[in-house]
Amino acid sequence: MRKKSRKNKRFRQPLEKHLERNFVRCFFMGIFAKIRSDFIMELEILRLKERIEIALELGESHYREFKSGLKGTPDNKTNRDIKDVCDDIARTLVAFANADGGELLVGVEDSGIVSGLNYKEEKLEILLNAPKNNIHKDTPLPNYKSKIIEYESKKILYFSIPKGNRYVYLTSDGRCIQRRDLESVPISVEEILFSREEIVSREYDRQFVDNANINDLDIDLITKITNQLSIKISPEKFLQHIDVAEFDGNKLKLKKAALLLFAKKPTKWHPRLQVRIIKVADTTLKSGEDFNVIYDEEISDNIMNLIESSWDSLRPHLTETKFSKEAIFKTQILYPELACREALINAIAHRDYSIEGRGIEVYIYTDRLEIQSPGELLSSINLKDIQSEKGVHQSRNSNISKGLREIGFMRELGEGIRRIYDLMRNNDLQPPNFNSNNKTFTVQLFQKYVYTKDEKLWLDNFSHLSLSREQKTIIRLGTNGRLFSADDIWETVGIVDTDKYRQLIESLTELGIMKRKLTRNESYSLAKKTKTSKKAIKQFEIIVPFEIKTEIKTEEKTEEITEKSKIPLLDDSSYSKIFVTNIPYKINENELTDFFSQFGNVVSVKIPRDYKTKYIRGFAYVEFDKLSEAEEAVKHSSKCDLKGRKIYIQHSKYDI
Repeated sequence: MRKKSRKNKRFRQPLEKHLERNFVRCFFMGIFAKIRSDFIMELEILRLKERIEIALELGESHYREFKSGLKGTPDNKTNRDIKDVCDDIARTLVAFANADGGELLVGVEDSGIVSGLNYKEEKLEILLNAPKNNIHKDTPLPNYKSKIIEYESKKILYFSIPKGNRYVYLTSDGRCIQRRDLESVPISVEEILFSREEIVSREYDRQFVDNANINDLDIDLITKITNQLSIKISPEKFLQHIDVAEFDGNKLKLKKAALLLFAKKPTKWHPRLQVRIIKVADTTLKSGEDFNVIYDEEISDNIMNLIESSWDSLRPHLTETKFSKEAIFKTQILYPELACREALINAIAHRDYSIEGRGIEVYIYTDRLEIQSPGELLSSINLKDIQSEKGVHQSRNSNISKGLREIGFMRELGEGIRRIYDLMRNNDLQPPNFNSNNKTFTVQLFQKYVYTKDEKLWLDNFSHLSLSREQKTIIRLGTNGRLFSADDIWETVGIVDTDKYRQLIESLTELGIMKRKLTRNESYSLAKKTKTSKKAIKQFEIIVPFEIKTEIKTEEKTEEITEKSKIPLLDDSSYSKIFVTNIPYKINENELTDFFSQFGNVVSVKIPRDYKTKYIRGFAYVEFDKLSEAEEAVKHSSKCDLKGRKIYIQHSKYDI
């Protein structure tokens, strides 16, 4: 018995020591795990604060929304009802999930001012759980993140949510909402379901690439972009900010969008990340012995470089130089540059990258420009919507589009097509044509004017005058001596205001190219005789400028009529205005004046803006005191960078 007891004792002692050592080890491992957990949590909060700072600086957008927790007048603010705030959170997150994803900051005013949340802890928890409790139970939100964070000594709530494809997401009371630009708008469930037929192509740029890392990207390019945007963050953080990369706790994981946008070797990740420019010596492409391609260039690069390099290659083909009747060489603009650039950027941003066997092809025919990009229209958009110029848009490549918008290559979603229509219309050209078939989307821009051959020849008589589009429309009514009425002017020009009508009539009368064929009494008598309105009587005619002096019939009237018929002509030898394109979207007249003062004395600067949205339209007119100063600016066009953006300068003889 004693021997057995000693033996048990010998075995018991090592066991006790072993348990004691394991206990100590577990104790310290627990402490280490807690320290590590606290460190990671602190690091996440630090990163989140940086993200919030960037969000506040950039403001609300298609991917970002601010909601206040206060109501009332500026001097008497009180807390909003907790239920209303919960509803706002649910509606906004549902809208983001049904669109392209986004982030929501609660406790921030629309202006970006942090007002904070003054609720008790239990009410903050209610708000934090709104993405669960205020969402329809059959459509739970996808992988959203929520956090209470203290910022500038004030509590705010931060929510982020990706684009969802599993459900059509609804609020708890059954409302279906989708984010569109700066608004969250109601939409039918059927419309969203219809659009999800393109899940494969839509998810292409959001897929993670396991064998890619930060070294596969052009870091110098990303750093240059962040410097231009004045965002003081590392390339890794910038990639996360525009949602093309994500840190999984161990390393930075890249999405395909990151590689498409910034890759050092683009063709390693996509075999047809390219734009091919083909010039054809006819209106159709021929083959064999009749092969008629006179220029063929293929540009391959990441999207950021591809936009600029392909545009530089395409731009020289948008004009042609001809020997004029004045025996001098003149450069004629075939297509509006901004319309072509907009069409090219749209093709690069919205093509179907899941079609890896084809790239974008630009055909330059003798009568049109044609841009073909892989992938048809999304099912949620039809050609009638585009032709109606409604500005409809549904992003196929949401990460690429977000990156290009944050960087500044694209503006409000859906505005690109409308801008092309406006630019073609303002240049008196036929509207663009769009086709979607055979897994290809095609944009066609035509050289043909909206006028007939006779009308074009008639308008050429007035080409030396700086006429507006409305003035040209009235002159067109009087082609080859036709008489026209006041009603014709109202209907054809689309006038709805009497003052506008009067201004147009007076402007053409002062130029001496429009007059009444009938006196007021004759018009009144004819209207009474034909039992019609005086406005319907054809009483106006247009006079070709060189015919004005033939109206002089007597010597005593010569001086008086000649004075009235003077026509202000533009003197090409002393004209000193330039046309500047691709200007930054955040710039004002004073900044442009300061920039171009390096070339001479700037007399005036005009930056056209969209009459509805007030956004800059991407170009400007700058007038110098002397022609030599304008020529100096044009001469330095290739070297001009404005706020880190390459601008293009040429002489202009037309105003807006």
